[in-house]
Amino acid sequence: MAQHRHIEFEQGWSNIQKGITKLIRILEGEPEPEFHSDEYMNIYTIIYDMCNQRSDYSQQLYDKYRKVIEDYIIQTVSPSLREKHDEDMLRDLVKRWDNHKVLVRWLSRLFHYVDRHFVLRSKIPIPTLDEVGLSCFLDLVCNGYSYSSLFFNPAYVFVTVHANFLFQVYHEMQSTATKVVLALIHKEREGEQIDRALMKNVLDIYVENGMGTYEEDFESFMLEDTASYYSRKASRWIEEDSCSHYMLKVEECLKRERERVTHYLHSSTEPKVVEKIQNELLVMVAKNRLENEHSGCCALLRDDKKNDLSRIYSLYHPIPQRLGRVADLFKKHITEERNALIKQADDATTNQLLIELHNKYMVYVTECFQNHTLFHKGGSEKLFL
Repeated sequence: MAQHRHIEFEQGWSNIQKGITKLIRILEGEPEPEFHSDEYMNIYTIIYDMCNQRSDYSQQLYDKYRKVIEDYIIQTVSPSLREKHDEDMLRDLVKRWDNHKVLVRWLSRLFHYVDRHFVLRSKIPIPTLDEVGLSCFLDLVCNGYSYSSLFFNPAYVFVTVHANFLFQVYHEMQSTATKVVLALIHKEREGEQIDRALMKNVLDIYVENGMGTYEEDFESFMLEDTASYYSRKASRWIEEDSCSHYMLKVEECLKRERERVTHYLHSSTEPKVVEKIQNELLVMVAKNRLENEHSGCCALLRDDKKNDLSRIYSLYHPIPQRLGRVADLFKKHITEERNALIKQADDATTNQLLIELHNKYMVYVTECFQNHTLFHKGGSEKLFL
């Protein structure tokens, strides 16, 4: 049986490091010949032999794997991100995240035998090569605990997904990235063109690191910003616009926000952002808009503005309590017309006029209010009481 060659650690690591340096230079776009399969097999074989010889260097190789990624982040990724601003920073963040995933994939293949020989056979649970970067998080967050003490604690549960990038770069840049993304959303809401593909790529980084990350580090801030933005809009629009024009603007805002979700936000954000807009533009101003004597519901009924009433119904239909107020105003208007008609008509014509009034407003019930039971109750059953 053939004996494995014996490789001293420094000798073996020197050869491995040359290959890793070449991979990183290729990743960074530096002039470098293609990384051929024979180079890959040579490094893989060196690692294999260093794990299987009498002097087993699995632990040292495991630690070196972690340090390679950590050094790359500290020396190359972080400085590159720090020197850029606004959209340029976002573009670099996307590039660095993509490069990070490629680097981890390449190195995990080269060091695959370390996973098989060292990690999977360990009597004490230890993180895989993809998980090992959590040490960065532990060093930064777990004050008073060294990486090694937690590393060998079998009760400690390690999570996954390229932790070096996530905890060392992502958390450093997350606050800045979120502010830039929110500023771009604001620009788009104000009618400016933005790079939607870039926005999607940036927000995909949040999602790839877990929905909790997306929700806590981006979505919560975006929803808060959305509420503030539309609260300011509502205050201005109620001073400038009639109820009809106001509802047109609300309808357009909801349409654009739903489109925004399809282009670059996560689909789970849609109901949350819609709820924020409904609250600020519809719920909070319902009394002012719906009961406005010059342009509210009763004025629209008086002026036979069926399209505007249909829009109000459509907007308030998802908000049951406020839809009930629309139905109350409908009932109030019919009752006032009925009472006025009875006072003016003689006994011989009253019933016929009431039937005509009933038929007139049943058209509103069917065409504007989609036969909703709230409006049937107000418009049909109680019309002749």
